[in-house]
Amino acid sequence: MSRKPQIRGQCAFCGREMTRGGLARHLSSCAERQAAIQTANQGSGQTQQLYHLQVQDAWGGDFWLHLEMNGSATLADLDSYLRAIWLECCGHLSRFSFGGWSGDEIAFKTQAARLFEPGMVLTHIYDFGTSSETLIKVVEMREGKPLTRHPIYSMARNNMPVVQCMACDQPAQWLCLECLYELDETGYLCDEHVGDHPHEDYGEPMQIVNSPRVGMCGYRGPADPPY
Repeated sequence: MSRKPQIRGQCAFCGREMTRGGLARHLSSCAERQAAIQTANQGSGQTQQLYHLQVQDAWGGDFWLHLEMNGSATLADLDSYLRAIWLECCGHLSRFSFGGWSGDEIAFKTQAARLFEPGMVLTHIYDFGTSSETLIKVVEMREGKPLTRHPIYSMARNNMPVVQCMACDQPAQWLCLECLYELDETGYLCDEHVGDHPHEDYGEPMQIVNSPRVGMCGYRGPADPPY
């Protein structure tokens, strides 16, 4: 059986495209990132511990992020970021833990510098009914000044996964929830076939966006950056 191609993404500093794992290694030595760090360190602001986080959807792994988080920031800041870029639909509850549902919950007020260490993995769960689970791995830590005034900086994100229309195999831009949940079909539709699609019991087909929460609950897409 052939392996599923890994979704690639782009380094925010140099523009190179790589897999999630490739970028985890590349970002530690990217010349353009090192130049950005040097510039930031020469500016105003407070030196602190900064953490490279690899964030991924716990179920499929096609959706992922590489983030740098300030040590002074809290898990509440990380929760807000994940909600804005990936998850928020109806104001559901969320939690952090080690080991998912079976692990002890970690307080949202916890600062990154008091919790994170390289190699650590924790789980974020959003919505305790139709749950989205996210794995967060601490790749490495550096000391310096942040690259942004925000608590979290985006260093890379997966490219939008390409999915095929169930009617013609062309790239799809829409999702029919009735097909997905009632008929056990993918529900993917291209621009040509979405117009005359007959299903409306779950509302009109929704636009596919770059998030693991597409098709879940009331999710309609990310907030506008910056987060």
